[in-house]
Amino acid sequence: MSSAARRSFKPALSFDRLTPIFDPVVALTTRERSFKSRVLERAQLQAGDAVLDLGCGTGTLAIAAVSSAPAVAVTGLDADAGILRRARSKADAAGAEVGFDEALSTELSYADAHFDIVLSTLFFHHLRDDDKRRTIAEVLRVLRPQGRLVVADLGPPQDPLMRLAVGSVQLLDGRETTSANIAGELPGLLDEGGFSEVAVRDRLRTPIGTLEILTAERPR
Repeated sequence: MSSAARRSFKPALSFDRLTPIFDPVVALTTRERSFKSRVLERAQLQAGDAVLDLGCGTGTLAIAAVSSAPAVAVTGLDADAGILRRARSKADAAGAEVGFDEALSTELSYADAHFDIVLSTLFFHHLRDDDKRRTIAEVLRVLRPQGRLVVADLGPPQDPLMRLAVGSVQLLDGRETTSANIAGELPGLLDEGGFSEVAVRDRLRTPIGTLEILTAERPR
């Protein structure tokens, strides 16, 4: 679980103790390979792009992004030091050159118009609504004009089974952070935050509920 903007989150178990099972559990419960490949398809990375993986977790997407296009510069950001230790270890093992930064999504230290593309997977539903808005503002700031944002996260359940599935996530993460996603409000928040061309491009049924893939663009 990423925590790039969760100021007071203190897990009962340290991430280091969960390391042996974390990645397999995520892969099993979220159809990770499928939705992350679709995120990269939508990102359409080009040679020389500067890419930010926001709430990067253990670095699976960041590592895949490095191999998806030549000479891309990929940075992964998360606020959990244990998760980042695992991400750096995975990148080293894969021979992937990825920079990993420990920071909050609401207070990015990067210069204005620094990135061509920002990616975010299963992160926004961890944020309170005010932090969603602050994060969106920061992402808009660090993107270059016509830079793209690609998000994969919880969306409105497609049917009763998906509503039942997402209920387990709400029990774990709380309704305060997940309700806007499940109500389908994330596209509207992106639009209100200044993004253009906001659209839901894809939906997937998963064991944790419906995942939506959104794209948006920073206007010129």
